[in-house]
Amino acid sequence: MTNLCILLLLPLVSAFILAFVNKSQTAKGIALVLSLVQLALTIPFLCAFVSNASVQFEQNYTWIQSLGIHFHIGLDGISLPLVLLTNGLMPLIILGTFSKEFKGNLYALIAFMQAGLVLVFVALDAFTFYVGWEIALIPIYFICALWGDGDRIKVNLKFFVYTFLGSIFMLVAIIYLQQQTASKDFEWTSFVGLQLTDAAQRWVFWAFFLAFAIKIPLFPFHTWQPNTYTNAPTVGTMLLAGIMLKMGVYGLIRWLIPVAPLGVAAYGQLAMILSVIGIVYASIIAIQQKDIKRLIAYSSIAHVGLISAGVFSWNLQGLQGAMIQMINHGISVVGLFYVLDIISTRTGTRSLADLGGLAKRMPNLAVFFLIIVMGAVGLPLTNGFIGEFLLLIGVYQYGFWYAVFAGLTLILGAVYMLRLFQKSMLGPLKEQYASISDIKGHEVVLLSIVAIAIIYIGVTPNGLLGLSEASIQQLIDGVKF
Repeated sequence: MTNLCILLLLPLVSAFILAFVNKSQTAKGIALVLSLVQLALTIPFLCAFVSNASVQFEQNYTWIQSLGIHFHIGLDGISLPLVLLTNGLMPLIILGTFSKEFKGNLYALIAFMQAGLVLVFVALDAFTFYVGWEIALIPIYFICALWGDGDRIKVNLKFFVYTFLGSIFMLVAIIYLQQQTASKDFEWTSFVGLQLTDAAQRWVFWAFFLAFAIKIPLFPFHTWQPNTYTNAPTVGTMLLAGIMLKMGVYGLIRWLIPVAPLGVAAYGQLAMILSVIGIVYASIIAIQQKDIKRLIAYSSIAHVGLISAGVFSWNLQGLQGAMIQMINHGISVVGLFYVLDIISTRTGTRSLADLGGLAKRMPNLAVFFLIIVMGAVGLPLTNGFIGEFLLLIGVYQYGFWYAVFAGLTLILGAVYMLRLFQKSMLGPLKEQYASISDIKGHEVVLLSIVAIAIIYIGVTPNGLLGLSEASIQQLIDGVKF
């Protein structure tokens, strides 16, 4: 079996190679090939994975012995789906840049970010987890700041400050927890086994929660997100929404709740309330948006609010729904932002008021767009249906009224997504778009893969659900509030 370290080393080698490639076409080709190799190297882990609660493919090396720091990585049913999502979306994200002229420095940053993302999902040592957490932040800041538009420097500074401050709180909690362990190490198993006082767990809860809530982002820690998503280049928005926000949800499941269950008992209801408020608030704001990219930014807040609510319900259905919906959201949001990039590039506008009737000139795009929209609103037999169904069951088991308000995402989501499709694709064609061209080449390839994934997961979700069920059940059984 391939050593798990290869999934961390290849992106780093890719980043080093691509940093010296100045020709755009060459950089695109090398980046795509290396990302496909990374995906191919991930497949053996999936094929050899045994669906049980144990951690598999472990690698544990002493890193800084005097501080008790180990480079400890491994895969279980919670981390493997997110590694698959990361390495599966990267070729699509890179393919989505083929209409633009980017040099190797952009692709080097993407590869470097990929290494950080994978490290976050495979880390079984808190210090290693924190290193991956910070590694992933640095390249996305430069991607958004260098290739974004509008007031990108100010917007991305706010994003960086928000996320960095949240990370500092988490680092303090990690150091505190390490000092409480008998062996003075940063191992996940050591942290989970600690018998902390109620007061200690309460402040540890907030230290971790702030870091994860900002990254997700949850209401009211979301204020950096709409402007960042709107001003970032499409490739940056895909990375942020498709993969990076899943770091926060993963952190809730892997670190916060198992390490500070008494803190969750004290403040979990508040976290649930914030999640549900975020669903309704962001959905209402999304309905009012005139900028198509900003609309999807707010829709993302609503969707991850439901995912977070499923996590804090802390039952099998809620957590299973959160796991599969993280995958579904990643696939759908990458497809949505790519469609919007095609529309804005072809028309020169992101304003809904200036669009209309594009399906007459872009029928192929309209078909793919409709499939992605149906997945996003949770139409049966699409990927979004099973995820939202499980999440709402989980939230219902937590509390009836939470499910009632969380369920508004189905209605409000349909309103703003169908409005987006109607205003852009249907109605009379504006005269200035009479000669607009339909999608072709790599655009068709990318959207075909997204559409196939949406339908395939919707029809056969058992594969993804089976990967995570045993690990999730073990977590639930081991954590009591």
